[in-house]
Amino acid sequence: MSYESDFLRNVYLLFHYGTPEEILDGIGLDASAIQGAALHFPEATVEFFQPYPDAKRALDLGCAVGKSSLVLSKSIDEVIGIDFSQNFVDAAETIRSEGKIDYLRYREAHLSEKLTTEIPENARPEAVSFEQGDAMHLRLDLGSFDLVHAANLLCRLPEPLRFLNRLSELVAPDGQLVLATPCTWLEEFTPRENQPTGPTLDLLHEHLDADFELQKVEEIPFLIREHVRKFQLSTSQTSLWRRKT
Repeated sequence: MSYESDFLRNVYLLFHYGTPEEILDGIGLDASAIQGAALHFPEATVEFFQPYPDAKRALDLGCAVGKSSLVLSKSIDEVIGIDFSQNFVDAAETIRSEGKIDYLRYREAHLSEKLTTEIPENARPEAVSFEQGDAMHLRLDLGSFDLVHAANLLCRLPEPLRFLNRLSELVAPDGQLVLATPCTWLEEFTPRENQPTGPTLDLLHEHLDADFELQKVEEIPFLIREHVRKFQLSTSQTSLWRRKT
């Protein structure tokens, strides 16, 4: 399904900005176990960074509709969010510039109702910019960043090594890198010959260890609602790396 579709735009707006009550409304099941990080994934991956009191610049790659970028802006002077989908970027920019956007939540695939996002509390929209871009072919004048955040991006890239091999330029010495991936390698996104031959974490070690030190790895759950009877409950292997000085 195309990430340019309005359906996926609406699904991701609910995923990023919906309250737990809005996401779980009408599910018809005991959802008491679905809580915590699964309903706050864009915040949870940002919180995976170690404290960063001196950080000034942050890059959010695969920013989708922008929640993590706005969360980063609470304490970062400059945040750049980049996504391949122009539709997602346009939605993120509307939220940044207008403070909200209307979208649809689906009760069934053909039945919907209107919801409105709220910008994260204490976010500083003036510190954020959004742009369309390709994580494998980023513009050369981005510079370096104290924090680089890439959530659920790696296993959607046709050539993931192009992305991994650019990271040493993007992360400043002693800077931090958060990579979150559900490791869902599919040929519709990544040709078989470009997929890992072993565990994804081994691939990361192979291409990052020369310039980065792994700090920690955890599984962070996330829940995406398509409609009231179709939810995707997954976990994302989330690793924190520190750039060597």
